[in-house]
Amino acid sequence: MLDLKTVLIVTFAIASLQAVAWIFVWLAWRHLYELKFLAAGLGAIALGLFLMIMRSVEPSGWSIVLANTTIKVGLVLLAEGLARFLGQPRYSWIGISLLVLHVIGWSTAVILDPGNVAIRVHMSTIFTVIMMSVICLALSRDRTQPILLRWITIGIFVEYMASSIAQSVFEFRMVGQGNSLVLANHNSWYLLQGSLFQIAFFACMLFMVSTRLSNDLREKNTALSREITMRRQLETRLSASLETERGLREEQTDFMRIVGHEFRTPLAIIRNATDMIELVGDKSPSATKDRIAAIGEASDRLVSLIERFMAKDRDTGFQPEPIRIGLLISDVRLHFELTGRGERLIFTSDDGGTLLFADPEMLATVLINLIDNALKYSPEDQPIEIDIRTAGNKITIRIRDRGIGIPQADFHKIGRRFFRGSNTKAGTGTGLGLYMSRKLLGYHGGKLHLSPNESRGMTAIVSLPLPHGSAQPALPKEMMA
Repeated sequence: MLDLKTVLIVTFAIASLQAVAWIFVWLAWRHLYELKFLAAGLGAIALGLFLMIMRSVEPSGWSIVLANTTIKVGLVLLAEGLARFLGQPRYSWIGISLLVLHVIGWSTAVILDPGNVAIRVHMSTIFTVIMMSVICLALSRDRTQPILLRWITIGIFVEYMASSIAQSVFEFRMVGQGNSLVLANHNSWYLLQGSLFQIAFFACMLFMVSTRLSNDLREKNTALSREITMRRQLETRLSASLETERGLREEQTDFMRIVGHEFRTPLAIIRNATDMIELVGDKSPSATKDRIAAIGEASDRLVSLIERFMAKDRDTGFQPEPIRIGLLISDVRLHFELTGRGERLIFTSDDGGTLLFADPEMLATVLINLIDNALKYSPEDQPIEIDIRTAGNKITIRIRDRGIGIPQADFHKIGRRFFRGSNTKAGTGTGLGLYMSRKLLGYHGGKLHLSPNESRGMTAIVSLPLPHGSAQPALPKEMMA
C-alpha cells in the first residue's frame, strides 16, 4: 500500500500545478474571468491537502475540520466557476448552505466521537454528491460545448460520486472489522478520488476552454465580416451620394446659366424701351426723366452683374477703381428709394469723402444684399440702421436690424451656398446673398462678420481696407464733381 502522506503530497502537487496553470490561462485570455474561480477552487483544495500533510499524527479536532472544510470550499468554487463558464444558473446558495452544514456536522462529530471516521465520511459523501449533481445539471443544460465532451465530463463526475458512495458503503460495512480490505484503506481512496479525478477534470476543462476560444474567434470573424460588408455598403452609398451631389451641382450651374440667359431678354427689352422714351424726353417732366435714367442705370447694372457672375463663358475679372464712399452709399440709397423701401433706412457716416479702391458694382451688390436681408427679415415698422465709420487704415459699415436674427445652431452654416436659416419662411430667399457677399468682399480683401444684437436682430459688419500709403488717394477730375 502507498503511504498516506505520499498520496497526499502527490495530490497536493497536482492541485497546485493545475491552479497555477489556470492562472496563466486566465492571464492570457482575460475575458475568460470564470477561470479565476477554477484556479481559486484548485488552490483551496491544494491548501486543504497541505494542512492535512502538515498536521501531527494525532491531530486536534479543529485542524481536522479546517483542512476538510478548505477542501470543500474548493469544490464549491469549482462548481461556481464551471457554472459561470457555461453561462448556467449557479445555485450559490446550495454551496453556502452545504458548507455551513458541513462545519456544524464535522465539528459536532469531532467533539462527540473523535474516533468515529465513518460518520465524517458519510457527511463528505453527501456533500460531494449534492455539489457534483449541481455541476452535472449545468453540464447537461449547456449547449455551447460539444455534446460528447459534456457527457464525458459528466461521466467523470458520476464516477467520482460513485467512488465516494462506494467508500461510504464500505466504511459503513467495515466498522468494527478492521482495515484488511484494500478498498477500506484510505490511501487507495485518496489516490482514486483525488489524483485521477483532478487529472481527468483538468483535461476536460482544457478542451472546453479551447472550444470556447474557437467559438469566440469564429464569432469575432463573423462580426468582422459583417462590419466589412456594412462598410462596403456605406462606401457604395457614399459614392452614390457624391454622384448625386455632383449631379445637383451641375443642375444648379445649368440653372444659373438658364436664369442668366432668360434675364437678358427682358432686360434688353427694358433697355430698348428706355432708349425709346428718351427720344421723346423733351416732352417728359424732369421727374420722369430721373426715373427713366434710374431705370436705365439699374438695367445696365443688372446686365453687368449677370454677365459677371452668372455667365461662365466669358472672362469677368475683378475691376477695381477709385470711388468715394459717399457716392457708393448714394447709389445704394437710390436703389431702395426707387423700390419704395428707402424710408426705413437710416444712414449715418463720419466722412462721406473717404476714398476706396474697389469694384463699385461688386461693393454695391454686397451692401444691397445685406440691406435687403435686413429689410426682408425685419418687421415693416422697424428701421434699418446703416453706419459708416473710418478708423485707421480700414472702413467699417454696420447694418443693424431688429428682425428674427439667426439661430445659434445655424451660425456655422450661414454663408454656404443655398443654405437658409431654419427660422426663415419658405420662398423668402435662395440662400445665395451672404455667400455672394463674402465672395465679393474677398476680392477687396474685406471681411463680413455677423453678430447678434443684445436685444433683437442681427448686425452685419463689413470691414474694408483703405488704399495702402494714403487714406485719401487722388481722384480723377471727373470724379471730383
